[in-house]
Amino acid sequence: MLEFFKAGGLLMWPLYACSIIAFGIIAERFWSLQVQRISPADLMPKIWKWLKHDQVDANHIKMLQDNSPLGQILAAGLLNRDASRDITKESIEDTGRHVTLQLERNLNTLGTIAAITPLLGLLGTVIGMIKVFAVITTEGVGNPETLAGGISEALITTAMGLTVAIPSLIFYRLFRGKINALVVDMEQKSIQLIEILHGERGPVPKKDD
Repeated sequence: MLEFFKAGGLLMWPLYACSIIAFGIIAERFWSLQVQRISPADLMPKIWKWLKHDQVDANHIKMLQDNSPLGQILAAGLLNRDASRDITKESIEDTGRHVTLQLERNLNTLGTIAAITPLLGLLGTVIGMIKVFAVITTEGVGNPETLAGGISEALITTAMGLTVAIPSLIFYRLFRGKINALVVDMEQKSIQLIEILHGERGPVPKKDD
């Protein structure tokens, strides 16, 4: 394996670093973007119960903020529950923008890795072929062994670049789609809260109703 790495030349180092970073981001986002961690199903019934029994206080709101990203958004609405509908909606939307940025954390880095690693592989290919032609110019093509180093470097860096880029792009698209679905779900629940606070919606059914 070490010989394979050395045969790829200096560009194997940035490609290897990109692979480690990409793996770390993928593992972290898999853990962080679980639906139950982002948008727990029991929050809306719980909030309805608090409102019904006039139990919305600073402690409950703090607990909601610490619960999940959805909790942060709904807590913003509860903090402005006595304001006008527009102000309540605006506070929820402002918090929602910050939450969305949190959900997208590190995704730009993953997308950048997916974009640049094939280019690094291509650069390795070009460098390898330059070495091949340099050998041909000085020594001719009589001894294939003298050409092997450049050809090997060209092929290895290309393969390494694609090996890093393909899964990075797949997971980048996967996480983007998942975040979009989570954002839509949180928007729907935020609208429910606004309608409840301003008397436009009745009780929220429990999950098993």
